[in-house]
Amino acid sequence: MAHIQELDDASLPIFKVERVQLQFSISSDFVAAQVANNVLVLALSTGRILRIDLDSPSDIDDIDLPRKTSEIGLIRRMFLDPSASHLIIATTLGENYYLHTQSRQPKPLARLKGVGIESIAWNPSLPTASTREILVGAVDGNVYEDYIEPTSEFYRNQEKYLKAVYKAQDGPVAGLWVDLIPGRFDTRRVIVATPNKLLHFLGKIGRPGQEGSGSIFTKFFETEAPTLHEVTPATSASPSALAVSPDSPESQTGESDEVERVYAWLSAQGVLHGRLQTNTKSVSLGSTVFNNSKMVSRSQIPASQSASGRKKPTQEPIAGVALSQWHVLCLVEGRIVALHRLDEHIVYDQVVLEPGESALCLLADQKKNTYWLFTTQDIFEIVVTDEDRDVWRIMLKSQQFTLASQYAKTPSQKDAVAMACGDYLISKGQYLEAANVYGKSSRPFEQVALTFIDHSEQDALRRYLLTKITTYKKSSIMQRTMIASWLVEIFMSKFNSLDDTITTRAQLTESTTTADTKDDLATLRKEFEDFVNRYKGDLDRKTTYEIISSHGREQELLSYATAIDDYNYVLSYWVQRERWQESLDVLKRQTDPSIYYRYASVLMVHASTELVDVLMRHPDLDPLKLIPALLNYNKSNTDTPLAQNQAVRYLLFCINALHTTVPAIHNTLISIYASHPSSSETALLSYLSTSSLSNPPPYDTDFAFRLCIQNSRVQSAVHIYTSMGSYASAVDLALKHNEIDLASLVADRPGSTDSALRKRLWLAVAKKVISQQGTGSIKTAIDFLKRCDLLRIEDLIPFFPDFVVIDDFKDEICAALESYSRSIASLESEMDASATTAESIKTDIKQLDKRYAIVEPGERCRVCELPLLSRQFFVFPSCQHGFHSDCLGKKVLDGSGLTVRGRIRELQAQIGRGGRREKEGRELDALVAGQCILCGDLAIKAIEEPFISDADDAEEWAI
Repeated sequence: MAHIQELDDASLPIFKVERVQLQFSISSDFVAAQVANNVLVLALSTGRILRIDLDSPSDIDDIDLPRKTSEIGLIRRMFLDPSASHLIIATTLGENYYLHTQSRQPKPLARLKGVGIESIAWNPSLPTASTREILVGAVDGNVYEDYIEPTSEFYRNQEKYLKAVYKAQDGPVAGLWVDLIPGRFDTRRVIVATPNKLLHFLGKIGRPGQEGSGSIFTKFFETEAPTLHEVTPATSASPSALAVSPDSPESQTGESDEVERVYAWLSAQGVLHGRLQTNTKSVSLGSTVFNNSKMVSRSQIPASQSASGRKKPTQEPIAGVALSQWHVLCLVEGRIVALHRLDEHIVYDQVVLEPGESALCLLADQKKNTYWLFTTQDIFEIVVTDEDRDVWRIMLKSQQFTLASQYAKTPSQKDAVAMACGDYLISKGQYLEAANVYGKSSRPFEQVALTFIDHSEQDALRRYLLTKITTYKKSSIMQRTMIASWLVEIFMSKFNSLDDTITTRAQLTESTTTADTKDDLATLRKEFEDFVNRYKGDLDRKTTYEIISSHGREQELLSYATAIDDYNYVLSYWVQRERWQESLDVLKRQTDPSIYYRYASVLMVHASTELVDVLMRHPDLDPLKLIPALLNYNKSNTDTPLAQNQAVRYLLFCINALHTTVPAIHNTLISIYASHPSSSETALLSYLSTSSLSNPPPYDTDFAFRLCIQNSRVQSAVHIYTSMGSYASAVDLALKHNEIDLASLVADRPGSTDSALRKRLWLAVAKKVISQQGTGSIKTAIDFLKRCDLLRIEDLIPFFPDFVVIDDFKDEICAALESYSRSIASLESEMDASATTAESIKTDIKQLDKRYAIVEPGERCRVCELPLLSRQFFVFPSCQHGFHSDCLGKKVLDGSGLTVRGRIRELQAQIGRGGRREKEGRELDALVAGQCILCGDLAIKAIEEPFISDADDAEEWAI
């Protein structure tokens, strides 16, 4: 424990008494004082009351009682609620007054007149505008219930009611306390303290119809029997008081809903203190409270020394008591003595008062956790610093390790708790629990490991290592790797041990159950998987594989490989065992394309449909690298129909969905189509027809043609020739293989765009057809060749045999001659029509010379609106529109194109240079006056011009 003592933070003392210097001088003595919620209230011997806000010390309320001290006596006691909202003042002559925090005028409490108030239990539901129901303890042992509601009228009674609810038989009521029981809104706990007795009441309160209309504690005290703690009466009068601990910091910050306080009762024997438990399940809560309480006797506090250094022969009783969160503060012989309430050792003992000086009171601010000592002249504050610093050590001494760890603050303190807890658990044989604790301590690694090894506690060792590895930083690579590798070894040993246990039990007897061991095995496997997933970065791959392999643990090898994403190992494992579905399940989760390429060949052979499904979900793969696998599959599945061929399915996906244009992909598909044993060319032709729409086609035409010829795919080969525009080669190939209909279809492909080629192709077909028919059915051959309208009988005659009889096709010759006669007659008719048209044109030309137009005297130019006869002009006889020659020329220039405009200007320049320019004049007239600008092409072009130009006034067009 000497080491533990050194871990205490002794930089600052827990307690320190400081004298408070007021910012103003006071000429009279203090007679009473109270502190609550950082509000200090002082009562002076003159009857004045000073109310000081400690957050703003210069803000002081100076309050006088309504009557003189000579009439009502000195202020004897004051009682301030925890919120500092309500103040009750008691005088030596039995006058009692009430003062609200927002008022500076104390008002008399008429119902309490003559009652010597000794203590008050404030309502736990404060703060409120009124006091609500409060209990008042009197000097004569009576307990009253009062309800005070402040009013603005001086003479109006502020007390709604006052009722005596209980009578203590052995003296004044030195202390009262009321609190709530969590979860039971209608239940109250009441503690009544007298000099010799401490009474604990617990029960339900009454509920009047309206709040403040009647007593709620009358029925409570009538029906509930108290739990009593009694001490032997003192031979002489001794102080008595009841103190309750302030609000805990957790309750003030809202971190804890339940507030469990501590009480201290000062009696002749000493200070009885304990927790005010709120366990609602306890039937006898009062007995529980008292049974768990402890007494600090006067003898536990050292006697004061006289001026000569000797101990005083007589000990004065404890004069006052207050509670902090963890300590009991006692006022003894002018000293402040602080005892830790957990083990009652003295942590502070300081003389504060001068010899012969007496204290008024020792108080605690219940809300702000501040502590005060008052004398008639001075105010002292007991400053508390980090008072829970020793709690962990005391809890550790009492072997309450959980609480000790909770209150330990520094890493060294927590470490001391962990080591002590681990030692304790080892001594009790609780190795697994000790492993968890040791793992978080600084106890030497080898010492702890050897302890578990010596006791053959492999499970505890495993747990210790799992805990210990979390304490090392990521930078401690060597330590983490060593521990992780050791854990793998321990896991494997445990797996083998459980397997051996299952095997042994099964061999011993068939009735022996192995279910529990199998459950342990499943749990251990889950723990191992979690371990490798979490610490895979700390494991060396080669070492781990060797450790697991040395134990023959294939499933664990698989788990580790999966955890570190070593999918090559996992896939090879399943593939070697021909577990295709498991292989595919692993493959589905991969993102590395190389793994797909590596295992595609074997999986394509044994699980082609499922593999293609997987491949189609990964469009990022390179189909080129999958071609070997596809060809290997096709080689072993030559009899599979093309509609079910998975290689074809994947290649079509690449072409149609991924729109790949890589020639190798298309060539592979053509190769599979062409080499298929089926005689049908439908699939190949369908593909070639679709691909021919691209220019150039996405496949290698030479390669495709060779494949088609090699595999006797004539139609496909002809289609390739045709798509290349080699119609003659296509027809020759078709005729070579006696595909007359196919050759006919190809011969028609050039259409009307190239009649000569079409005729040449059909002549080749005709030659083949006539040669096949021979002399047997010349008429049938001629009927077939009628499908082409370009062939004539004279084109076919050279193909007939020399000895053919003309009777076989004399009808065709006669029909041809008649056709020629009709053509000659048609040409003669066309020549006659042309001669007639020429004569008509000559007549029209002669008539043009006689054409004229009549211009009236008032006729105006259609452009400038000036008289037409004023200067040179043009008139168009067909429409009677007239224009000045210059106006017409300008309009034509503006509306003509660049070429015409340039030519007009050029002609104008040539004519302007003088000389005979008749030719240029006629050309210029033809360009300018070729057509009316209002009726001709210029008018049509002007349709896009707006009605209003930029030079026009738009307002003129306003409606």
